[in-house]
Amino acid sequence: MRLEGKVALVTGGGSGIGRAASLAFAREGAKVVVSDINAEAGRETVHLIKGADGEALFLKADVSKAADVEQMVNQTLTAYQGLNCAFNNAGISIDDRDTLLCTEEEWYKIMDVNLKGVWLCMKYEIPQMIQKGGGAIVNTSSFAGLTASSMGFVVYSASKHGVIGLTKTAAVEFAKNRIRINAVCPGATRTPMLERVVTGPQAESKIASRNPLNRIASPTEIAEVVVFLCSDAASFVTGVAIPIDGGQIL
Repeated sequence: MRLEGKVALVTGGGSGIGRAASLAFAREGAKVVVSDINAEAGRETVHLIKGADGEALFLKADVSKAADVEQMVNQTLTAYQGLNCAFNNAGISIDDRDTLLCTEEEWYKIMDVNLKGVWLCMKYEIPQMIQKGGGAIVNTSSFAGLTASSMGFVVYSASKHGVIGLTKTAAVEFAKNRIRINAVCPGATRTPMLERVVTGPQAESKIASRNPLNRIASPTEIAEVVVFLCSDAASFVTGVAIPIDGGQIL
């Protein structure tokens, strides 16, 4: 119950890492606001939380739209009278595209969600945390935000590098307000996004072999780090981008 009495907002909470984090926040005693563009998936996450005797509500939002994000934060405050933790996790990817083949449409589609979406979330979350005397934010970057992508995900990689830049700069800006801001950088994790790209045992084995632990992570393994970063156990941790990649960065 490390987060008992806290309010946690999770974007992209309908599946994968977002769902695992939502469940972990609830397990630790937080009231959880699950947000996703997919209402059916988001409501299923809420159903799972309530089935485990947790407290949660679902809010539909497109994080690439300022009006949606502002409304999402305002509705969180209306429901729970505060916001202590935020996991800005919503993100998308597309088929492999290298620098020359990527289209302008693809560039903006990914950047609008993965980078602009994180910025918009912080823009509306941070003022509320300032009013309450502090808080903790975790943004989802990626292993691809720490190094070059070998798979041609040029825009995805650029967006995730940008998330780390946003995280570090905001961490410095708002440290005086007792707001800690960090990023997690997952490697290959068993999520719907990965499953669209990696199909079959051979492909899985190839992806797993890229890290020294020689396996693919579960969403829960990422969620545990997110909860730690939002808890008092990480009270002196801010502005870091933590690889959760089985040692692949090495």
